[in-house]
Amino acid sequence: MSRSMSCTKGELHNSSPIGQTVAVPGSRSTVHITTRQLIQLFFSSQALIHCKSIPTLEYGFLVQIMKYSEQRIPTLNDYCVVCDEQHVFQNGSMLKPAVCTRELCVFSFNTLGVMSGAAEDVATGAEVVDLLVAMCRAALESARKSIIFDPYPSVVDPHDPKSLAFNPKKRSYERLQRALDSITSIREITQGPYVEIKKQMDKLDSLAHPLLQWIISSNRSHIVKLPTSRQLKFMHTSHQFLLLSSPPAKEARFRTARKLHGSTFAFHGSHIENWHSILRNGLVNASYTKLQLHGAAYGKGIYLSPISSISFGYSGMGKGQHHMPTKEELVQHYNRVNTVLQCRPVQSRFLQSRNLNCVALCEVITSKDLQKHGNIWVCPISDHVCTRFFFVYEDGQVGDANINTQDVRIQKEILRVIGGQST
Repeated sequence: MSRSMSCTKGELHNSSPIGQTVAVPGSRSTVHITTRQLIQLFFSSQALIHCKSIPTLEYGFLVQIMKYSEQRIPTLNDYCVVCDEQHVFQNGSMLKPAVCTRELCVFSFNTLGVMSGAAEDVATGAEVVDLLVAMCRAALESARKSIIFDPYPSVVDPHDPKSLAFNPKKRSYERLQRALDSITSIREITQGPYVEIKKQMDKLDSLAHPLLQWIISSNRSHIVKLPTSRQLKFMHTSHQFLLLSSPPAKEARFRTARKLHGSTFAFHGSHIENWHSILRNGLVNASYTKLQLHGAAYGKGIYLSPISSISFGYSGMGKGQHHMPTKEELVQHYNRVNTVLQCRPVQSRFLQSRNLNCVALCEVITSKDLQKHGNIWVCPISDHVCTRFFFVYEDGQVGDANINTQDVRIQKEILRVIGGQST
């Protein structure tokens, strides 16, 4: 089985195994691929082709089914749930399966009712849905929305099932903003019958509810609100989530690397507006690309830090001041945090503000590839970084700037929570 690819202006022609040529819309300029990227693309495509090959019947039908299942299940996330074709131009494998961007699949996805589980998602994970809507809003209201609002929704028009109301090829951010503003707050949705709330949304804007369905169904990461008993107390926020985005194949590679080199924990800070894309495309190396927001002073890779204050700065908290605090600053901060915690009322389960900051706690492989420049670490290999936790802060609320993930007590607390969430 062979497959050839040629990049030309305007289109990517992909010759399928049966000789058919499929034209996929691409950039209008010549695509430049490095030798390393070409090798990675070749081997990844060969692996995906192999996973769909039919095993021999030599040992019987049941053994054939078992072998085929072993091949397919770990890589289902790499294929569209409708057409079973590989996702086009996907940055990296994600945990949850999803529909591809081909219009026929989008229509079929809507017709088959795959997105009809919004009511169940709101009922079982309302805080997560609340977070997803907040991330979508932050990306849409960003001055960089043309770059970071990716993917753009593919939503079928409820009044015309043969056309797309929101089409990635014909973007309308103003129309999208109106529909997003018409989505009823998740707090209100949980207070009454979902059918009645949906009717209210439809009266405000017929595209509000379809957009909410898309926001929920397009999330390809596994997010769960941590119960109070499982939260990391030293993070000083009630909005704590378990965040897993690595599919089984990547997680298996990560565990193999961990056995060889070991691992540790570090923070990754990024503006809230970036997480709409991260949850759907993965935590990728954005250095020297249009996605890069901060400088890449220490080279290309995913930037991490064992010190919370540094990552808080990258997330926009503290007005981007990425410096190590002095002893006097730490004492003042500690006293201020204690005062705030004593005076603060019981926090709501839902986000109260649009002024949000967030930081992720990741597990990173401690191989020789991990570059440590003091308390700023750079990991050039995306497969060596896996998100584990996600923390959200509201209205200038500050986390403890003195958290060091290399502290033995901190590591024990992290492992305790991970152990409780291993299932």
